[in-house]
Amino acid sequence: MGRVTTTPSPEPDVTAELQPSAGAGRRPRVLVVDDNEVIRQLIAVNLELEGFEVHLAEDGMDCLSRLESVQPDAITLDVVMPRLDGFATLARLRGAPATRTLPVVMVTACAQESDLARGRELGVQAYLTKPFDPAELVRTVRSAVLSQASAFSAPPSRADGSYK
Repeated sequence: MGRVTTTPSPEPDVTAELQPSAGAGRRPRVLVVDDNEVIRQLIAVNLELEGFEVHLAEDGMDCLSRLESVQPDAITLDVVMPRLDGFATLARLRGAPATRTLPVVMVTACAQESDLARGRELGVQAYLTKPFDPAELVRTVRSAVLSQASAFSAPPSRADGSYK
């Protein structure tokens, strides 16, 4: 997996840099959460082309149900979604010890100052507004993943043993 070069590169190979913390031979995993299938696929394709392992979720409830099986190194998260919106999802992620510090990048059309402030309050690592530049998306997710190894290390904190 991952290619290591000796010449400086403005976009380092994320898989080579992450293998020690993400697990030997494992590409960094990103869980892409958006209710719009076209946007999910656009984000997924751009990340996969840069060496990420991508998993998809349709909304916040789907995201929370996939956490244990996917064990992502980062999440991209839309705000406006059915069943459980992005802010409620992020609040639940921050409320569980296993995901309290898991990097989350909001990718959303909600760009009001109040939305940005709420994201900051909940501990989002970055906030990209739609439409987004694919290269900026990749840089932002790479930076979030590199800033921290996978935070998925503790059992669920809810009484029923789930994140839902």
